[in-house]
Amino acid sequence: MTSEVSKAVLITGCSSGIGRATAILLAEQGWNVYATARRLESIEDLKDKGCKTLALDVCDEQSMRAAVETIEAAEGAIGVLINNAGYSQQGAVESVAIDEARQQFETNVIGVLRLSQLVLPGMRQQGWGKVVNISSVGGKLTFPGGGIYHASKHAIEAISDAMRFELRGFGVDVILIEPGLITTNFGQAVAAHAGGASNATDVYTKFNEKAIAITEGAFDSPLRITGGGPETVAKKIAKALGKRRPRARYAVTFSAHSMLLSRKLTPDRLWDVAMGVQFPKPGN
Repeated sequence: MTSEVSKAVLITGCSSGIGRATAILLAEQGWNVYATARRLESIEDLKDKGCKTLALDVCDEQSMRAAVETIEAAEGAIGVLINNAGYSQQGAVESVAIDEARQQFETNVIGVLRLSQLVLPGMRQQGWGKVVNISSVGGKLTFPGGGIYHASKHAIEAISDAMRFELRGFGVDVILIEPGLITTNFGQAVAAHAGGASNATDVYTKFNEKAIAITEGAFDSPLRITGGGPETVAKKIAKALGKRRPRARYAVTFSAHSMLLSRKLTPDRLWDVAMGVQFPKPGN
């Protein structure tokens, strides 16, 4: 263990939503925050909020290495990594073009894995670190039309569970954040990542359109009162970082707790019936 412990915070995906809110809140609380995004100009204003800014693309090895090396050169190590960057690929599984499925995993899973690998040697050497992975209730349950996205979040849950055990002896905590309905631009972004071309896309057209409409609509429906804004997630992250022994998982918002409990108590066949009430069934 080194004599000096760095608690520098690296956050991905800070151009909007949860990443931006978390960067601002942690900087206000006195953390040494490095906010990152693919487009540096999208986060320039965060300098006025007390953050340092760097360009970082979680799908680019050289970009990730450069960001980590820059912070380690200045701080000695990265003490906190918040893996927030990600998006939701929508569409029936058969209808999603394979390149789009690969891109979903490259962003939501491989980026998290690789960036964690790059910062962990510094955390282990100093004997202190925290890796915060932004998952979702979608990592515990699955809605029709979102199989590729849900698979990526299920993967984050599995990776985090393994890392939590593997790293505890080195003084590194791994924390999962599982937001429910969060009123960001997530709903609007869903339509931009609808299932792409495949040989079977036409038979799923109506289903995909309806599934996307349901997802988008949830953010504007009365259900939004069971959710929260990005600052809700930011506060939960800050709370977890302040704990000497943080919990493995933190569900965020009433919607998250209620959906997780509902799925836990509902047998698969009954869950499928419930999904059939909300979603059209392809082929009918």
